[in-house]
Amino acid sequence: MKFITLCSYIILYFSSFMFLNGCSTITYYSQAIGGQWEIFSRLRPIEDVITQSTTSPLLKQQLTDILKIRAFASEVLILPDNDSYTDYVDLERSSVVWSVFATPKFSFEPKQWCFFIVGCVSYRGYFSKVRAQTLAQTLRAQHYDVYVASIPAYSTLGWFDDPVLNTMLAWPLYDIAGLIFHELAHQKIYIKDDTAFNEAFAMTVEYVGIERWLAKYGTPQNIADYRQAQQRQQAFIDLVLSTRNELEQIYQQDLLPQKMEVAKTTAFDKLRSQYQQLKTRWGGFAGYDAWFAKDLNNAKLLSVVTYEEDVPVFQALLEQLGGDLPAFYQAVEKLGKLPKEERRKD
Repeated sequence: MKFITLCSYIILYFSSFMFLNGCSTITYYSQAIGGQWEIFSRLRPIEDVITQSTTSPLLKQQLTDILKIRAFASEVLILPDNDSYTDYVDLERSSVVWSVFATPKFSFEPKQWCFFIVGCVSYRGYFSKVRAQTLAQTLRAQHYDVYVASIPAYSTLGWFDDPVLNTMLAWPLYDIAGLIFHELAHQKIYIKDDTAFNEAFAMTVEYVGIERWLAKYGTPQNIADYRQAQQRQQAFIDLVLSTRNELEQIYQQDLLPQKMEVAKTTAFDKLRSQYQQLKTRWGGFAGYDAWFAKDLNNAKLLSVVTYEEDVPVFQALLEQLGGDLPAFYQAVEKLGKLPKEERRKD
């Protein structure tokens, strides 16, 4: 099952690793360089992997389908036409990076990390799970709410040709397609210092891309499975957004910290109860159980809100433009040139 938090795609610039600023350390950049270099060192053209006798039939089929997805992305969705997703890398692990989200105990204002060129983002990514967990422990000691998300892919924003990773292949084909469309959307448009804007735009391209890809290549069963998955995901998102809104109202009250903590705990208990009711309506489907199992806090909710809250705004813009993607891209670029405050108003 594709959890919404796995849609959080960390953005790292290999070129930015050469520069240091106030919120970075040599150790952090060293691990980033090492992780990116590992990917480069394992690159193999997909065409070569497909033709090798040692490649499993399943992987051959997946990579063959991905080449079709890649062509569809440029030809139909008008996404960047480059060599991204024409190479394959097997990292021999289930995640490529681990992303750390953090917020104050009684706020949804994300902790920001800033990088040369790329600007500030609402998470910090590590190629090492241990390093991500070490940062998480440090932040918890500073009384932050913290969430560490496992990430299957990230974008270098067109500075390099991003490969297909083995970490991307556990999902249904339509979700793999959506992930590729999402990452290429980051290459198409990226606005400095506005994580929510960038991710909502990319999620919108992902959703419309999957719909159009399924319309051309999907079987009736593929389409039915996707519709069901989307309905469940939207119900999950609605629960998270409702809880976030409830907690924001609590945090604005003039309460003692102890009472604030009790109210916060009550809200999260309510969220868990609502999820159990949702599972009952789903006939026991347990695809989100792991998400609810631990670390239920502000930062975990933020990891969903960051990517999904503004998606309806972008979808409405695309609909206003009659589904015309080139016109949509132009409109989004225009919005991106506005000051952040004005961008949010529009």
